[in-house]
Amino acid sequence: QLQLVESGGGLVQPGGSLRLSCAASGFTLDYFAIGWFRQAPGKEREGVSCISSTGDVINFADSVKGRFTISRDNAKNTVYLQMNSLLPEDTAVYYCAAASATSNWYYLLSSEYAVWGQGTQVTVSS
Repeated sequence: QLQLVESGGGLVQPGGSLRLSCAASGFTLDYFAIGWFRQAPGKEREGVSCISSTGDVINFADSVKGRFTISRDNAKNTVYLQMNSLLPEDTAVYYCAAASATSNWYYLLSSEYAVWGQGTQVTVSS
């Protein structure tokens, strides 16, 4: 069974940091681009960041540029989202998703991503 599992969410104060992990089971991530998405209460899901199967191409939403970084360790079948300088508006459920390396994954369109995790809650509050 193809599965992605996110971890690392939690409660953090504004200005703090969290590192989210996205681990795959049942398949290898080597041939997949991975995207991170988030959905806040009452809002539509939005793309946050994505990384190519080889890790050499990345993309970020304007709202997180300069604060978030994305990386992957294919040997561990895991992708990471490092979130720094967190703001209250970063509060959301964060999801990782896998897309075929030949899809239009770069544009962070949900429809391009076929396998999704269950999400992890990130709350930024004092």
